[in-house]
Amino acid sequence: MKDIVECRARLRGIFNITVTPFHRDGGFDWAGLSRNIERVIGLGFDGILIGGTYGEFPAMTADERAQMFRHVMEVVGDKVPVMLCSAGSDARDVKALTELAGDLGGLPMVTPPFVSEVTDDQIVDFFRDMAPLSKTGVLIYNAPGIGITLSPSTIERLADIEGIVGIKQGDLTPTVIDQIANRLAGRIKLFCASDLGFLGPMMAGFDGISSTNSGALPELILKIFRAVESGDGHLARDLNRLWYPFRAVARSLGQPQAVKAAMNLRGFDGGSVRLPLRDLVGDDLDSVAEMLAALAADPDAGITLAR
Repeated sequence: MKDIVECRARLRGIFNITVTPFHRDGGFDWAGLSRNIERVIGLGFDGILIGGTYGEFPAMTADERAQMFRHVMEVVGDKVPVMLCSAGSDARDVKALTELAGDLGGLPMVTPPFVSEVTDDQIVDFFRDMAPLSKTGVLIYNAPGIGITLSPSTIERLADIEGIVGIKQGDLTPTVIDQIANRLAGRIKLFCASDLGFLGPMMAGFDGISSTNSGALPELILKIFRAVESGDGHLARDLNRLWYPFRAVARSLGQPQAVKAAMNLRGFDGGSVRLPLRDLVGDDLDSVAEMLAALAADPDAGITLAR
């Protein structure tokens, strides 16, 4: 994407949160990452998200993240929009990665600075500093998992900053989603941050979702999203019920661990997680295998297992 205008025009639909496949020694599996990207683009996903929380960016150095940005954009080119997570606790790293992401034609995704006792005014000033650095604009990531949850009123203040093109909303409380959908729709692009509960935000009028579990279940989750998009709520509901047991396991065992395990079981390039996360083994891995087997046995899910 060459500028903010193009970014705003193309920012919609279902984005695969592409896991970062590591070798057991912690090194990057660059070939596996490329295959994962090419798979979801080939299936028809509208975009990809690289190096987010489930892409394990906190376990990477700034130099590693920059190398990953460059590799991904060489693979993708201009086929689909790419969100590149440039979040961090050190504002110097965030600035450098945000500028690089925009220069490469991606959309930098930035969280509030996750430091103690930061105020709303300081968060707004932080985004005012970051937004002009990227020629494609900046996507806000409201990520409660980092310990800061942006309120709807703060998000409205951020939406007024020139260069803010959208938000990836992680607080999926129904009343919050209702406020955001009805007060910010049309001003900035609205993305649901989780596929574990995206039907509500999409029905409320969000522009798209980012999906981690589509690394493991790309066919099914894409089918559910397209049903919502076409207005077939009954089909979306029925298909979404099919993978509830998998969602329950993922919530229990953690993401991206469960997703990577399921990808490996399907013959995809899930790879390993980096410390402090641990790969699933034993009964936990068996639970993921059982969920996949149950889905593969249901023709409506469209899931096949590796032979």
